[in-house]
Amino acid sequence: MVRHGQDPCGPVAGTVQMRLATRSTGDDYVTGKLWCLATVTCCPWHPEGGCGFCRHGTYPRVKPVGTRIARWYCPTARRTLSALPDCLASHYSGTLDDVEAHVRAVEQAPSLLAATVHLRTDIELPGALRYLSRLCRAIHSALRIIRGLDPATFLTVEPSISGFANVLSTDCVLICLREQCARHLPQLPTPLGFNLPRTKPTHSTPRVQHQTGRDPPQAIVESAK
Repeated sequence: MVRHGQDPCGPVAGTVQMRLATRSTGDDYVTGKLWCLATVTCCPWHPEGGCGFCRHGTYPRVKPVGTRIARWYCPTARRTLSALPDCLASHYSGTLDDVEAHVRAVEQAPSLLAATVHLRTDIELPGALRYLSRLCRAIHSALRIIRGLDPATFLTVEPSISGFANVLSTDCVLICLREQCARHLPQLPTPLGFNLPRTKPTHSTPRVQHQTGRDPPQAIVESAK
């Protein structure tokens, strides 16, 4: 976790994103340029030091307009580390509140198709359906994981925004969960946590089969006998 001004080494090796603990909204984050205040005291891959870990500028986000994310670089590991504020979704454009509003709207709508009437009208219908379907799967998957992490509190709760909102007594469920489950963020799926979906390998082991193309001359002769 990264704080404004001070932070211990927090992420496990291999992660490239850390939590910037802040109660600011997306607009406050941009207005105050809070990425300038974030610091990391040591390299997450070499906490003993000596690796050349240093600040590595910032990179922009599309929403909220003007957002920048602080970044660091380890030349030994050849990896960068970024500090994502609590108000922003991980690997999704916009804020966690935006994500929560979309998922809540889908949960309350009679169908996914009906929800798209007012959601993601900036893209065509097939794209909106795919986006909302993936988003809801990701959030509901994270909520099911959190139920297992804290069964005493959430075991009987439906893995939905409305179900968790009743237990947490808050209208900002995802931001609240990011704080409560901070140490589990590397394992929780995006956009709540920092764990990207696993992708299938591009090249799989080919099965034994005939080569494509015309039959060889010998095969033609044999088939004619």
